[in-house]
Amino acid sequence: MSTENTIRLADAGHHDNSEDPASGLGATPFRTLPYNIEAEKSLLGAIITDNRAYERVAEFLRAEHFAISEHGRIFETCRTLIDRAQTANIVSLSPLFEQDEQFVAIGGPGYLAELMASAVTIINSGEYGRIIYDAYLKRELIALGEDVVNSAYDPGVETTATEQIEGAEQHLYNLATEGDFEGGFQDFRAAVLQAVHMAEAAHKREGALAGVTTGLRDLDQILGGLHSSDLLILAGRPSMGKTALATNIAYNAAYSHFKSGGEEGAVVGFFSLEMSAEQLAARILSEQVEISSDSMRKGNLANEEFNRLVVASQELHRIPLFIDDTPALSVSALRTRARRLKRKHNVGMIVVDYLQLISANPGARDNGRVQEVSEITRGLKTLAKELNVPVIALSQLSRAVEQRDPPRPQLSDLRESGSIEQDADVVMFIYREEYYMERKKPSHRADEDGSKFAEREARWEDTLQKVRNTADIIIGKQRHGPIGDVKLAFFGQFTRFTDLDSHHGGGDYD
Repeated sequence: MSTENTIRLADAGHHDNSEDPASGLGATPFRTLPYNIEAEKSLLGAIITDNRAYERVAEFLRAEHFAISEHGRIFETCRTLIDRAQTANIVSLSPLFEQDEQFVAIGGPGYLAELMASAVTIINSGEYGRIIYDAYLKRELIALGEDVVNSAYDPGVETTATEQIEGAEQHLYNLATEGDFEGGFQDFRAAVLQAVHMAEAAHKREGALAGVTTGLRDLDQILGGLHSSDLLILAGRPSMGKTALATNIAYNAAYSHFKSGGEEGAVVGFFSLEMSAEQLAARILSEQVEISSDSMRKGNLANEEFNRLVVASQELHRIPLFIDDTPALSVSALRTRARRLKRKHNVGMIVVDYLQLISANPGARDNGRVQEVSEITRGLKTLAKELNVPVIALSQLSRAVEQRDPPRPQLSDLRESGSIEQDADVVMFIYREEYYMERKKPSHRADEDGSKFAEREARWEDTLQKVRNTADIIIGKQRHGPIGDVKLAFFGQFTRFTDLDSHHGGGDYD
């Protein structure tokens, strides 16, 4: 009896729709799942003959990738022996399968000799491994397609069509990356050339930066721009201006990309889990035309101001800034939409507002909030590397920061700080002393002399004036450069951050 007649293919439950009128596909002839028996036999024979052949496929090939289950078990047994620094050959393998009825059914120890007779050279073993893996991927694609069809037909399914699409895209991505044999080591020459290209980009910009611009001179100076594949955390207490700064950076990067014809800046994807797209757009308009966002919201605009608003909007709508304001997005859904934006518009930067509002995938919810946040930050870091873009994620700080005087934030103030601090390449904090100083306005005590109160109030007003319209951006962590503080001007009525002109005092524009 031939081996081919006794094999049991993985995923043998492939359905034949030829008699299913509900499918709407018409009569479809039965088709066998893709596989290559000769490639499997030749590769296993090569490994048994010379264990060095295993090194050519060890990184991407697994036992489940073989169409014949016995072939997968032989491969897994060879892997176990080789990993133990033992030799996997016909002598060491035969005793391990002597009592195996399924193995005996296909020829027993004699089948190992048949495999050796089919062996290819070590040089060709890598190519045969790729053939086997490619057939496995095709079988998985067929299974995924059937699952998608069955789920769509199921009237009782709890997920929506959009969620099913996102799930299918996630499975497709997993298939595309789980056994990627194009990765691995690269020689030092290639890495050096990449580093030189990055330095060349900075040199062409007269040493300004190699990454995406934030539009803020002093912040670009210390960060060197926002670098591809980096996860940047922007954290602060409520009312510090996290969303305002993120919106400013997103707009500046998109505007730079628009004005330079794509040479600088980036196409930006902004995931706003807290504010609507309209609210974010209103903030950007307020910043650009210098009209109070509160006046815009209440409609307290003079005709001249409204005309300025209309003129500005005609240019702003051409800026490559895309906003997704879907609330409670999961990590997988966010990554799916980001990949889609990358394909359609070649997005160059992602902003997420904010991290604690992202929903973890169902499996992580049972392991506590710390585990949830760990999965979220890992997912965002993976997204940054996968799309090769900087990802800015906003984060809340714990109340512990306000128990200190002054309440300047530090790394330990990050909520669930362990995973956030570990996964982030850059951690930045926003600290506005003006916010806290305004709440320290002295009050007159009954037993206090009037002159002393006036003196205290004068000191308070003097201190407040020094910090008015200013904000500190504290770089608490940076893998690629120094840490330190950057002082910016902040105008709350316009939700605008800008470079601080030290010649004119806090709050003046450059």
